[in-house]
Amino acid sequence: MKIGKWMLKALSATALTAAVSVGCNSLEPYVIDAPDDLADKIAAYKAEKEAGKSDDYEEIDITVAIVGAEDNSSGWWTEFSQYFIVPSGKKLFVEFENFGTGANNWNNWNVCVATPYERGGDAYSEYFVLRSDWYGWGNADYNGAIIEFDYGGGEVNWDEFREKMQGATVTLSLDHARAGAAYLEVHSVATDGFEIVEKYNQKVSATEDIEAFLIADGSHFNVKKAWLVPSEIAEIPDEMAASINVTGLPESVEIGSPAEAILANAVATVTFTDNSSATVPLEDVTFSLTDDFTATLGTKTLVYSYSKTKQGNYGTSVAGYAQIEVTNPVVELQITQMPVFNTYYFYENTALDFRTAGLEVTAVYADGTTGNMPISNLTFSPIELREGEQEVTLSYKEASTTCTINLVKGAYAVGAPDFTNGWWSTFSPDFTVASGESKVFEMDLYSDNLANYHSPCVVVRKADLSLGADGEYVVVREDHFGWGNSYGTATAESNWNWDYFAARLNNSHVKITVTNNGDNTASIRYEVTDSEGEAHFQNYLNFTVDSADVTCAVLTEESYLVLVD
Repeated sequence: MKIGKWMLKALSATALTAAVSVGCNSLEPYVIDAPDDLADKIAAYKAEKEAGKSDDYEEIDITVAIVGAEDNSSGWWTEFSQYFIVPSGKKLFVEFENFGTGANNWNNWNVCVATPYERGGDAYSEYFVLRSDWYGWGNADYNGAIIEFDYGGGEVNWDEFREKMQGATVTLSLDHARAGAAYLEVHSVATDGFEIVEKYNQKVSATEDIEAFLIADGSHFNVKKAWLVPSEIAEIPDEMAASINVTGLPESVEIGSPAEAILANAVATVTFTDNSSATVPLEDVTFSLTDDFTATLGTKTLVYSYSKTKQGNYGTSVAGYAQIEVTNPVVELQITQMPVFNTYYFYENTALDFRTAGLEVTAVYADGTTGNMPISNLTFSPIELREGEQEVTLSYKEASTTCTINLVKGAYAVGAPDFTNGWWSTFSPDFTVASGESKVFEMDLYSDNLANYHSPCVVVRKADLSLGADGEYVVVREDHFGWGNSYGTATAESNWNWDYFAARLNNSHVKITVTNNGDNTASIRYEVTDSEGEAHFQNYLNFTVDSADVTCAVLTEESYLVLVD
């Protein structure tokens, strides 16, 4: 870390440390060193190999020719192709025929790119998983926003897509560039010649092999051929820093606070000219002040700058700033507005966070003046998992106060407290909703905030699950998405703000009402108070049902619900 003169003395006795995680969201643009007709080059590689002149072409023995049950009954993550190992500097091609149920977009090919170890082992980890329908997930470097999807040069028609994918000939290529990136490109050609192209790229190990394998999900594949050729990636150009933002800085500090305290929770994120971003070491960031930080009171400006490129070379400098209030010592804290949440639902032995939405705290300073105490400056005593009222202590250095909250034991929970529950794996009991009546699910939501769908869903179906291919009237997620036999008949509306929807899932309160309207329609309403205390709603109104046969249940994915009756 580069420190301005004002910090040199303060830091001489204490070394600063920072958590470092590097993540690049996009590797485009790149240059491919290959002729327009790649097939000609591959043929040339093969000819030289057969003539004993080169090892640039390597055919891979197909040991699993049919992946998945041929009646497309294989569920997710149950049937896989062989592992295809791709060394650094090599490009993999796999040709196969794709078949699926046609029921859902994802009942087609899926591919995983991972470390070169046995699936599920200690050394195994996944770089990313990509589906045929322009969707995926992965590690910290994954960025679905850069997936490219070309649907025959036109607008996607998903009903048509499911038809086109049946019997499609698929060519998957995975280029493992020596610079440490994987470039995936998949061409699916329908039986009528219609072509669908999907592309994605992401950082991977520059030296260690990577592996790829196909995954069935209500689908199966006939694998025809696989081979390796040299990487086609000739160059990945460097990118200059475009901006920097430092989070985790305090809004206020007491006069004389040391630099290590001011920067203890700082995290620096740099955005580069290709719109990718990375968390960079604080040691590479220069911090300086426009005026004295430790000797006088008032608002101070902390300026920070960064001058390295995406590949770590020195380049154009970018800068930002934060304003921090320097105050007298705090001698007392007073709660001037209570938090929005004062009731907490719990079920199992899991930690609960104090919910600060709406909380306002006033600081009383040593000279008798008062001011707002930033919530980020406070620490909170642990919450005990016991029913009834309890006091939580709010502290800033030597000053403290208490806030009363109430804990209620939930009737049951859905999901896993560590968020490891997969999709369609954890449900509430089924409840019958008689004609003209409603069922209300009220819950606290605990989530990792990593995706919109790590939140509650509700399924409405017949009691005997006898609705055919989709199996439900509707499945409705909290993030305004769903499916099912009657989903298209619903009137959908919500007032979500997608800028922060996922970030405010954890510690939110959710009420879901399923109403059997009694006229062979039903409705679902979500009422949500998010973690910042804002109220939102979502409706799916008047979708078609048999009012004499309506049941419902709540489920969730990678999140945890505590429900009360």
